[in-house]
Amino acid sequence: PKPLVQAFRWPEIKTSATVDGVVTVVDCEAVANGTLVGDIDALEAQRQADPNLDHETPIEELFEDQLACADMVLLTKVDMVDEATLNKVQNWLKEQLPKTVKIVPCIGGEISPDVLLGFNAAVEDNLDARPSHHDTEEDHEHDDEINSVHLILEQEFEPKGLVEKLKRLAINDEIYRIKGFVAVPNKPMRLVLQGVGSRFDYFYDRHWQKEELRQTKLVLIGRDLQVEKIQSELVH
Repeated sequence: PKPLVQAFRWPEIKTSATVDGVVTVVDCEAVANGTLVGDIDALEAQRQADPNLDHETPIEELFEDQLACADMVLLTKVDMVDEATLNKVQNWLKEQLPKTVKIVPCIGGEISPDVLLGFNAAVEDNLDARPSHHDTEEDHEHDDEINSVHLILEQEFEPKGLVEKLKRLAINDEIYRIKGFVAVPNKPMRLVLQGVGSRFDYFYDRHWQKEELRQTKLVLIGRDLQVEKIQSELVH
């Protein structure tokens, strides 16, 4: 995807649009079988039939480039393999990815839009950190384990200290997205905070209203999140 993202640096595009984030879709069953794609013959036929597609680059290199550019990896067809195989594929992917890039298993091709949208990564401004093999060239089941935790805290937080705690949580737990409002000591304005992986943005959006409670409200989206554990780590 890197050459496509580079187009968003063009002056006529840069001022009007940005790349929110890169989600790489990985076929768990195919990776387990060592083929990377489900139907390699169909893929090759498609590449040969379309003159606009790159016919020379090996599938393995394209796959590595997709992983290198990812903000998140969506692992599909996990319901087509047994648990041992799933764990093997996930462990292999973790070795290929930075710790901050989360792997989200997907059952029946379904995933919540809240998980996929709102990275605010501005990918076109961060291409140097996304290596590529071509840098030198010109009724379904639902994944019930994905859940959200809603926190309402009376405690006020200094932004930098809170972000450091949230970064540790995001790295150590399966947290895909964090967003919310923060009450900051001695500040009359509300802080808006959002984060994906180790990347966080925050800014003050408006004054607290007279009748409004100065509370810190956070929503965390991830896998098997425990509200008591998260709240304990934030307030202590």
